[in-house]
Amino acid sequence: MNNGLNNITHTLHNHLCLGCGLCEDVCPKHCITIQRKDGEHRPVLDASQCLGDKCGRCLKVCPGVGINLSEASRLLYENGRQDKYIGRYVSLYTGYSLDEDIRYHSASGGMVSQFLIYLLEKKVIDGAVVTGFSEEDHLTPVSYIARTKEEIIKARSSKYCPVALNKVGNEIAGAEGKYVIVGLPCHIQGFRKRAKTDRKFREKVIGYFAIYCSSNRTFHAQDYLLSKYHVRRDSISYFAYRDNGCLGSMCIRQQESRGQEFPSTAAKESSGCREWKSEISIPFNRYYGALRSFFKPRRCLTCIDHYGELADVCFGDIHIKPYSDDKTGISSWIVRNAYFDSLFKQAEKEGYIKMEVLDAHTLNESQKAMLYPKKRKANTLMRLDKFKGRAIAEYNVALPVPQWKDYVSILVTNAQRFIGRHRSLWFIIDYLYDKRNKHGK
Repeated sequence: MNNGLNNITHTLHNHLCLGCGLCEDVCPKHCITIQRKDGEHRPVLDASQCLGDKCGRCLKVCPGVGINLSEASRLLYENGRQDKYIGRYVSLYTGYSLDEDIRYHSASGGMVSQFLIYLLEKKVIDGAVVTGFSEEDHLTPVSYIARTKEEIIKARSSKYCPVALNKVGNEIAGAEGKYVIVGLPCHIQGFRKRAKTDRKFREKVIGYFAIYCSSNRTFHAQDYLLSKYHVRRDSISYFAYRDNGCLGSMCIRQQESRGQEFPSTAAKESSGCREWKSEISIPFNRYYGALRSFFKPRRCLTCIDHYGELADVCFGDIHIKPYSDDKTGISSWIVRNAYFDSLFKQAEKEGYIKMEVLDAHTLNESQKAMLYPKKRKANTLMRLDKFKGRAIAEYNVALPVPQWKDYVSILVTNAQRFIGRHRSLWFIIDYLYDKRNKHGK
């Protein structure tokens, strides 16, 4: 029996769990399982089987407890330039896939999907860890190793819900070939930790790709959106948070079935979305910003890694003119590894992608609403947690001193999160959501 000090109980007790799922894979006794609880992924421990202080492998890979970002980044990317927000890097780019279908139907110009396809077709890699939606309900995120172009395309576009990358790490460690892992910055931190102690895994992964992340959303956000637009889960045949162009729309296709009632014309008009009998399309800017902080996971509020400082390549939107004028799809990305920089240049030369050099200031300005206050706000909540006697994530970097408005922001965010966790209070979200969209804010 463990004493709860050297396993994921520590992570859970101190509200540090990110729901990444990596702890399940590395447990030698197989006594950790990832389950959905309260709208998030959480590890469930069979304490009777845990080795406790004799093991501790789950904590060694846990990104929730933090990682020495500056030291890890220095060891990985010693050469190149450095920016206060971006971290260490070799090059910055903006561009898009030259496959019009991939470009239009992916989140930001299709660069992640297109570059992975290039790496596969040129036999640089044998597969890539990606995340798509389940074939059963089209809503549940499922991570897997894509080994074909078709499998990569199935995983395209954003997943604004919790994603657990459990099981894929062990599959990679036991497979032949070379692989790339695509995940959020926290996923990359966890896999970097695993690579330090797992030689088989380390030798198989040749690249880590991160998606810019200001914060994730819980599964309650998905539930809310389905409720808001009168969509039954068992009617869904296709779901995408973003499709049809740059930023795009949340698209839901429904199969008509016995007893299924689709929204009335009045309901369609009042929702502010473009609907047909079996298809719903809500512009990203209309639905996503209106969700505010109601469905943010708590641990995301103390994350300081927006871009993914330990990833070889980091991808995301670019919310600034003239790029934001593009309606088809455009990406920005950070290259920290010279090997992948050369591969991007080769991919452009061979007609897979279009790209041009980007400067650091423009990239940071495109992310400023989320990026600039991120570390300061994270430090605000961590200071409050420390005051309450909780352990906090250790990043070994100096964080900006909080301002009084940050403490107010934390109070407001916590109030919104309380509402988001209680369906009976969602009428408040409805009111603010509709008010925001009515005034176009």
